[in-house]
Amino acid sequence: MKRVQEEFAFFESLMKGLTAIFGTNCEVVLHDLTESYESTVVMIENGHVTDRRVGDCGSNLGLEVLRGTVRNGDKYGYFTNTRDGRVLRSSSVYVRDDEGKVIGCLCINFDVSNLMVADKTIRSLISSGEGEKEEEFFVNDVNQLLDALLQKAMEEVGKPVSYMTRDDRIRVVKYLDQKGAFLITKSGNRICQFLDISKFTLYSYLDEIHSEIQPSK
Repeated sequence: MKRVQEEFAFFESLMKGLTAIFGTNCEVVLHDLTESYESTVVMIENGHVTDRRVGDCGSNLGLEVLRGTVRNGDKYGYFTNTRDGRVLRSSSVYVRDDEGKVIGCLCINFDVSNLMVADKTIRSLISSGEGEKEEEFFVNDVNQLLDALLQKAMEEVGKPVSYMTRDDRIRVVKYLDQKGAFLITKSGNRICQFLDISKFTLYSYLDEIHSEIQPSK
């Protein structure tokens, strides 16, 4: 291939295929770099993105490649701006002839301005910076809920039940009390079984816990 015009049909199909996928915000441009740089654009899809048309000139990056300042001008996914300030994510791939000389360039310029605005909005909605993170258990019945609270209580203490001291068990009961576990019907039986204690011991733990938080008279 000596000129990009020799493969016009291929480039046209490729360009239409790309814009069909990415839509009207995606500009695809084919430059012929064998003629005057004043009019390198020989084919363009969605030219409204950069406000260009067939017969317009190439960009400064193409000049650097032709000058030899840049040997391999292929660039992928770089960001640039239009004259009116919109943000483009672009890729430029240079076409070479059989001897390795640059004869053209295929450029993709995707306007991501709206996506960046949407991304900022989404991040503000899901950001944890402005809202507290809460651990919530979504279960099907109260037995599963109680099991989840028991597991969490054990994690808070940091020991399996068999290694817990009396004070550790009181910490577990205190945690469960604060989380409302005793509002679950017959939860006391399950908690006693979990901690391997009697109901009398459980009630003594609760009395001790509640006495600690009672205001002094």
